[in-house]
Amino acid sequence: MFTYGDNLFSALISMTDQHSWLSLVPLQKSYATVPVKVGRSSEDRRSRHCPYLDTINRSVLDFDFEKLCSISLSHINVYACLICGKYFQGRGLKSHAYTHSVQFTHHVFLNLHTLKFYCLPDNYEIIDSSLEDITYVLKPTFTRQHISGLDKQGKLYRAYDGTTYLPGIVGLNNIKANDYANVVLQALSNVPPLRNYFLEEENYCRIRRPPGDIMFLLVQRFGELMRKLWNPRNFKAHVSPHEMLQAVVLCSKKNFQITKQGDAVDFLSWFMNALHGALGGTKKKPSSLTKVFQGSMRIFSKKLPHPDLPPEEKVALLLKEEYQEEMSESTFLFLTLDLPTAPLYKDEKEQLIIPQVPLFNILAKFNGNTEKEYKTYKENFLKRFQLLKLPPYLIFCIKRFTKNNFFVEKNPTIVNFPITNVDLREYLTEEAQVTEKNTTYDLVANVVHDGKPTEGAYRMHVLHHGTGKWYELQDLQVTDILPQMITLSEAYIQIWKRRENEDDTTNHTGA
Repeated sequence: MFTYGDNLFSALISMTDQHSWLSLVPLQKSYATVPVKVGRSSEDRRSRHCPYLDTINRSVLDFDFEKLCSISLSHINVYACLICGKYFQGRGLKSHAYTHSVQFTHHVFLNLHTLKFYCLPDNYEIIDSSLEDITYVLKPTFTRQHISGLDKQGKLYRAYDGTTYLPGIVGLNNIKANDYANVVLQALSNVPPLRNYFLEEENYCRIRRPPGDIMFLLVQRFGELMRKLWNPRNFKAHVSPHEMLQAVVLCSKKNFQITKQGDAVDFLSWFMNALHGALGGTKKKPSSLTKVFQGSMRIFSKKLPHPDLPPEEKVALLLKEEYQEEMSESTFLFLTLDLPTAPLYKDEKEQLIIPQVPLFNILAKFNGNTEKEYKTYKENFLKRFQLLKLPPYLIFCIKRFTKNNFFVEKNPTIVNFPITNVDLREYLTEEAQVTEKNTTYDLVANVVHDGKPTEGAYRMHVLHHGTGKWYELQDLQVTDILPQMITLSEAYIQIWKRRENEDDTTNHTGA
């Protein structure tokens, strides 16, 4: 039995076909959220018209720190909130980034790995060329043309915060007690061939390392730090070495730390050898690092009898074969210069006098004639040294600290040295003097230690090749300095550049 409604329903069906019936039902479709096909890919219409781009706060963005979620502390799939600068994991419905976007109405996020921008909670990718400056700060890139011109100009660049800076002459943040590492990293970043190698990631990204080898992390982090230091489009005029130092702590098994003062020479020695190995170098196989810094020397070594033996026994021992002088050859990445013992004399006013010594006096260690006694736990040796091959960049480490079982003593002797035109030909062997054409060096970096051995602070002087001016860097502070003032400091580490021809005079203003 049919009711009136049933008859009407039947009549409607008989009056129209299935398609016209469906056309009576409204479709719930929002054209703003429907992907539009573009070629093979699909793109949300809002991608190129995101209404939240003006909420981005570039002044709070800092990509120098470890890429960890601020809540889960995970480094997987991390996004940076471009409104508050914090890091969050994921962008799904239950992710930390999604929750943050809903709770604080922060909508624009950057994936720190893929460098893609997203709007949350709507979850669509943002495509806008105005965001390229943010991705460049996160991951600066350099063309070969750009690299080749770095040392030919001294243009000042303006950071987003309004300060001006010279790329490469940039302060490093002292997180707690890492100034000993900062000065070494800043000095090495101003050695052009080493810098140029690390500015192009393609130079080392294909180096194969054994599975589980963490040392290559040093190479990656040093390259990232180098590109940030030389970035001409920075948001601020300083850089934090946090990620670099985290890699140092891990790879050195906590021998070098952020929270504990270390020795700059110890760090330099470890860091250079670690980089050499991570770049695929061995004792026989060179690396990009050794091509810049490695020289070679001849070592003459003679075993000495024990000092407590009677004179007759000493004479008898010196005639034996094991007590005859032996010659060997060895490579080096830096030369250690010994300071004379520093007696602290007092003048008429009872003021302490700090002695001074010319650089060439302590370089005499390598003239092939000067002998020095070296004591080990069991045996004593008399050694003398002579240089065989000079590297393009020569590092001097001036030995200021003497360690014993009880304390560390510092020698405050001032080394008098010229800034330019240091000729090392007389320290080469006779045959090397014939083969080595260029033996003249100019100073490019000078690391200084001030204060007591365990409580002191580090600063460094560096030459900007484009302007020829010298700058003093102490953590975040960057100031220009007269070359004459550099020689008055307690120099600890120096980097010298070899002139490759007679006309190659490094640009030193006022030197």
